[in-house]
Amino acid sequence: MSWLDAICWNEQGLVPVIAQEEMTHNVLMLAWMNREALQLTVEQQRAVYWSRSRNKLWFKGEESGHIQQVKEIRLDCDNDVILLIVAQVGGIACHTGRQHCFFQKLQEGQWIAVDPVLKDPQTIYTQ
Repeated sequence: MSWLDAICWNEQGLVPVIAQEEMTHNVLMLAWMNREALQLTVEQQRAVYWSRSRNKLWFKGEESGHIQQVKEIRLDCDNDVILLIVAQVGGIACHTGRQHCFFQKLQEGQWIAVDPVLKDPQTIYTQ
């Protein structure tokens, strides 16, 4: 049995992936991988995800330059979630120009952006 066969892929052949920053332990983002994306991630030691909106492989940082260098890959106890421990190049993981994607906090029944934009997304994405 291949190590890929140990993963419980969903009906679409995907598995959720959490990216966590190696030094700070901050959760940066949640994305999805298919078998090919995970295999490429292992081979290249760089995060490769499956873009559900574009229906294609997404090499993290291919447009922005904010790649994720993979330091460690872990599988949870149910074999249905992957954790990537990464070094986030450029310090920005979110397409909004923030350090991570979890910048909204529930306060008094409203979602409030509590983390600053570090770089204007208009200047990050040039394609």
